[in-house]
Amino acid sequence: MEPEAALAELPRDCDWGIKKDTDGHTYRWRGYKANLSWADGMIPLICVTTSASMHDSQCVIPMMKQVSQRVKILYDLMDSAYDAPSIHSVSTSLGHVALIDDHPRGGEKVDFAPAQSVRYRERSNAERGNSRLKDSFGLRVIYVRGHAKVHFHVMLGVLALFADQLLKPFGHQTDS
Repeated sequence: MEPEAALAELPRDCDWGIKKDTDGHTYRWRGYKANLSWADGMIPLICVTTSASMHDSQCVIPMMKQVSQRVKILYDLMDSAYDAPSIHSVSTSLGHVALIDDHPRGGEKVDFAPAQSVRYRERSNAERGNSRLKDSFGLRVIYVRGHAKVHFHVMLGVLALFADQLLKPFGHQTDS
């Protein structure tokens, strides 16, 4: 299935999302979720708005495929929620190096090699980018209804962040 068709089939209904942070706090919200892929320098490459209840790993494979059609990707940097054989397999088939944090699943955690560990730290771009979208570009609370309007609102924030990042001197992409 083509990536565009796979992304078009993702759920887009307004519903309840639940997320547990690393401290064990549970967050619930009603609405949608913006799923983004990031390049170095906190540059957004793709954004897909889905139902809040959808797990992030459900859209990562079609997103990886679509981004790979547009730009040359060397690494896929992901946290342990994406540690699945199918995701590793697709990453490898696209010619990428999959740096996905090991999910222990009751076993022992396997650490990255030193060079991989340094590269994996760039994944913080995603966390900083998502934070900036919420705190600086109006995505903390969205007051429109319906998938089309919410996605438009999200994309305006993504566009503003993209422009802001492009205007910064290279190497100075910070949270401010």
